[in-house]
Amino acid sequence: MTCALLLIDLQQGLFPNGHPALDGVGTRLNALISSASAAAVPVIAVYHQAAGTAFMPGEAPWQWLAQIPLPDGVIRVDKTTPDSFLRTSLQHELTTRGITRLVVAGYASEFCIDTTVRSAAAHGYAVDLVADGHLTHNKPHADFTQIIAHENATLSSIRSFGVAIRAVPAADIQWD
Repeated sequence: MTCALLLIDLQQGLFPNGHPALDGVGTRLNALISSASAAAVPVIAVYHQAAGTAFMPGEAPWQWLAQIPLPDGVIRVDKTTPDSFLRTSLQHELTTRGITRLVVAGYASEFCIDTTVRSAAAHGYAVDLVADGHLTHNKPHADFTQIIAHENATLSSIRSFGVAIRAVPAADIQWD
Protein backbone atom coordinates (compact mmCIF):
# COMPACT_ATOMS: atom_id res chain seq x y z
CA MET A 1 0.00 0.00 0.00
CA THR A 2 1.19 3.49 -0.77
CA CYS A 3 -1.66 5.34 0.92
CA ALA A 4 -2.66 5.97 4.52
CA LEU A 5 -5.80 7.21 6.26
CA LEU A 6 -4.96 10.28 8.35
CA LEU A 7 -7.54 11.17 11.02
CA ILE A 8 -6.98 14.49 12.74
CA ASP A 9 -8.12 15.75 16.17
CA LEU A 10 -11.30 13.75 16.64
CA GLN A 11 -11.02 14.29 20.38
CA GLN A 12 -13.68 14.56 23.06
CA GLY A 13 -12.76 18.04 24.24
CA LEU A 14 -13.40 19.54 20.82
CA PHE A 15 -17.04 18.43 20.91
CA PRO A 16 -18.21 19.24 24.46
CA ASN A 17 -21.75 19.90 23.25
CA GLY A 18 -21.73 17.45 20.36
CA HIS A 19 -22.08 18.60 16.76
CA PRO A 20 -25.04 18.41 14.36
CA ALA A 21 -22.95 16.66 11.70
CA LEU A 22 -20.97 14.35 13.96
CA ASP A 23 -23.22 11.29 13.59
CA GLY A 24 -23.05 11.38 9.80
CA VAL A 25 -19.33 12.10 9.72
CA GLY A 26 -18.76 9.37 12.31
CA THR A 27 -20.67 6.82 10.24
CA ARG A 28 -18.66 7.68 7.12
CA LEU A 29 -15.33 7.64 8.96
CA ASN A 30 -16.11 4.34 10.67
CA ALA A 31 -16.77 2.83 7.23
CA LEU A 32 -13.48 4.28 5.92
CA ILE A 33 -11.56 2.97 8.94
CA SER A 34 -13.08 -0.47 8.41
CA SER A 35 -12.29 -0.54 4.69
CA ALA A 36 -8.76 0.81 5.27
CA SER A 37 -8.11 -1.87 7.89
CA ALA A 38 -9.48 -4.59 5.60
CA ALA A 39 -7.16 -3.38 2.82
CA ALA A 40 -4.14 -3.24 5.19
CA VAL A 41 -3.97 0.55 4.77
CA PRO A 42 -2.26 2.23 7.73
CA VAL A 43 -4.57 4.32 9.91
CA ILE A 44 -2.90 7.28 11.59
CA ALA A 45 -4.61 9.18 14.40
CA VAL A 46 -3.29 12.67 15.08
CA TYR A 47 -3.93 13.97 18.59
CA HIS A 48 -3.69 17.65 19.42
CA GLN A 49 -2.15 18.41 22.77
CA ALA A 50 -1.32 21.66 24.50
CA ALA A 51 0.78 22.08 27.64
CA GLY A 52 -1.07 23.69 30.50
CA THR A 53 -4.49 22.61 29.18
CA ALA A 54 -6.70 19.56 29.52
CA PHE A 55 -5.49 18.48 26.07
CA MET A 56 -2.75 16.30 27.52
CA PRO A 57 -2.44 12.51 27.20
CA GLY A 58 -4.76 10.71 29.56
CA GLU A 59 -7.04 13.67 30.24
CA ALA A 60 -10.69 13.29 29.19
CA PRO A 61 -10.71 16.13 26.60
CA TRP A 62 -7.63 14.61 24.93
CA GLN A 63 -9.30 11.19 24.48
CA TRP A 64 -10.43 10.04 21.04
CA LEU A 65 -14.18 10.20 20.32
CA ALA A 66 -15.83 6.95 21.40
CA GLN A 67 -18.19 6.99 18.39
CA ILE A 68 -15.20 6.75 16.04
CA PRO A 69 -13.19 3.88 17.53
CA LEU A 70 -9.65 3.39 16.32
CA PRO A 71 -8.52 -0.01 15.04
CA ASP A 72 -5.83 -2.16 16.59
CA GLY A 73 -2.45 -1.11 15.29
CA VAL A 74 -3.38 2.53 14.80
CA ILE A 75 -0.36 4.80 14.52
CA ARG A 76 -0.58 7.71 16.96
CA VAL A 77 1.00 11.06 16.20
CA ASP A 78 0.96 13.91 18.72
CA LYS A 79 0.97 17.51 17.52
CA THR A 80 0.96 20.95 19.11
CA THR A 81 0.16 23.11 16.08
CA PRO A 82 -2.43 22.95 13.27
CA ASP A 83 0.24 21.31 11.07
CA SER A 84 0.36 17.55 11.62
CA PHE A 85 3.90 17.53 10.14
CA LEU A 86 5.49 20.31 12.19
CA ARG A 87 7.65 18.92 15.02
CA THR A 88 5.88 15.52 14.89
CA SER A 89 6.71 11.94 13.91
CA LEU A 90 4.32 11.99 10.93
CA GLN A 91 6.93 12.39 8.19
CA HIS A 92 8.97 9.50 9.64
CA GLU A 93 5.88 7.27 9.90
CA LEU A 94 4.97 7.94 6.26
CA THR A 95 8.49 7.59 4.88
CA THR A 96 9.19 4.29 6.61
CA ARG A 97 5.98 2.86 5.14
CA GLY A 98 6.52 4.19 1.61
CA ILE A 99 3.35 6.30 1.73
CA THR A 100 2.82 8.66 -1.21
CA ARG A 101 -0.89 9.51 -0.83
CA LEU A 102 -2.90 10.59 2.20
CA VAL A 103 -6.63 10.32 2.72
CA VAL A 104 -7.37 13.11 5.22
CA ALA A 105 -10.38 13.55 7.51
CA GLY A 106 -11.16 14.99 10.94
CA TYR A 107 -11.38 18.34 12.70
CA ALA A 108 -11.14 21.44 12.23
CA SER A 109 -11.72 22.12 8.55
CA GLU A 110 -10.28 25.63 8.43
CA PHE A 111 -7.40 25.04 10.84
CA CYS A 112 -5.81 21.62 11.26
CA ILE A 113 -7.34 20.04 8.15
CA ASP A 114 -6.44 22.99 5.89
CA THR A 115 -2.94 23.37 7.30
CA THR A 116 -2.15 19.65 7.20
CA VAL A 117 -3.46 19.21 3.65
CA ARG A 118 -1.29 22.10 2.44
CA SER A 119 1.71 20.81 4.38
CA ALA A 120 1.23 17.29 3.02
CA ALA A 121 1.22 18.64 -0.52
CA ALA A 122 4.31 20.75 0.26
CA HIS A 123 5.98 17.55 1.45
CA GLY A 124 5.11 15.89 -1.89
CA TYR A 125 2.11 13.79 -0.84
CA ALA A 126 -0.97 13.55 -3.03
CA VAL A 127 -4.05 14.18 -0.89
CA ASP A 128 -7.62 12.98 -1.00
CA LEU A 129 -9.54 15.21 1.38
CA VAL A 130 -12.62 13.30 2.52
CA ALA A 131 -15.11 15.96 1.40
CA ASP A 132 -17.84 14.74 3.77
CA GLY A 133 -15.45 13.55 6.47
CA HIS A 134 -14.15 16.75 8.02
CA LEU A 135 -15.97 19.26 10.14
CA THR A 136 -15.77 22.40 12.19
CA HIS A 137 -18.07 24.49 14.32
CA ASN A 138 -20.01 27.61 13.35
CA LYS A 139 -18.00 30.82 13.41
CA PRO A 140 -19.23 34.44 13.55
CA HIS A 141 -18.50 34.90 9.83
CA ALA A 142 -19.85 31.57 8.49
CA ASP A 143 -21.67 28.45 9.55
CA PHE A 144 -19.86 25.11 9.53
CA THR A 145 -21.42 23.96 6.24
CA GLN A 146 -20.10 27.06 4.46
CA ILE A 147 -16.62 26.57 5.93
CA ILE A 148 -16.53 22.91 4.86
CA ALA A 149 -17.69 23.79 1.34
CA HIS A 150 -15.09 26.56 1.15
CA GLU A 151 -12.28 24.22 2.22
CA ASN A 152 -13.35 21.50 -0.23
CA ALA A 153 -13.41 24.01 -3.10
CA THR A 154 -10.26 25.89 -2.13
CA LEU A 155 -7.97 22.99 -1.31
CA SER A 156 -8.94 20.99 -4.39
CA SER A 157 -8.20 24.02 -6.57
CA ILE A 158 -4.55 24.30 -5.51
CA ARG A 159 -2.21 23.19 -8.30
CA SER A 160 1.08 24.86 -7.36
CA PHE A 161 2.41 22.05 -5.12
CA GLY A 162 2.76 19.71 -8.10
CA VAL A 163 0.71 16.91 -6.50
CA ALA A 164 -3.01 16.33 -6.67
CA ILE A 165 -5.30 17.56 -3.91
CA ARG A 166 -8.79 16.22 -4.45
CA ALA A 167 -11.98 16.60 -2.41
CA VAL A 168 -13.58 13.14 -2.59
CA PRO A 169 -16.76 11.90 -0.88
CA ALA A 170 -16.09 9.07 1.58
CA ALA A 171 -18.09 6.61 -0.53
CA ASP A 172 -15.74 7.23 -3.48
CA ILE A 173 -12.43 6.76 -1.64
CA GLN A 174 -10.36 3.97 -3.20
CA TRP A 175 -7.34 2.34 -1.55
CA ASP A 176 -4.49 1.67 -3.98
